[in-house]
Amino acid sequence: MAAEAEVLDELHRLRSRVPQLTGALAASVDGLVLAQDTPGVDPDSLAALTAAALGVALRVTDATGQGDFRELLVRGVHGYVATYAAGGTAVLTLLAQDRVNVGRLHLEGRRAGTRIGELIEAAAARAEPAPQTPAAKAPAKAVAKSATPRTRTARAPAKPRTTTNARTTTTES
Repeated sequence: MAAEAEVLDELHRLRSRVPQLTGALAASVDGLVLAQDTPGVDPDSLAALTAAALGVALRVTDATGQGDFRELLVRGVHGYVATYAAGGTAVLTLLAQDRVNVGRLHLEGRRAGTRIGELIEAAAARAEPAPQTPAAKAPAKAVAKSATPRTRTARAPAKPRTTTNARTTTTES
């Protein structure tokens, strides 16, 4: 991607603004690494896990009527994992120490997510082919359609299923 250097630069600036960050990763919503600064953490695994967590977060926000996904925060014993929307096709995942100021983490994470989304969208716009003559417009549309970034779509409602354990029987819809 043409924006990889710019996105990586934004990740470095973000880590300098929030010293308690231990890693930063920009990934597509499909789990592909766009840029990363995650020492000691496998970026491909983190991107794949981020995509899985994003899928769950999208379903939760849809099921509860909370609107479009904005961010996800997970707190562990040793710190935080925060994921922010970065445009319509990417996410920003930040790893932070447990002593981070969470308000500052959100402020800087949201700003960086917005900036990274803009960088990715600008790179995609630059990658689109220039307009052609009227006779050649049909093939140009086909190329532009195949270059459109993929987004997640809502799944069909799940069939009710019954789960039984030693004490209870639960029907989920």
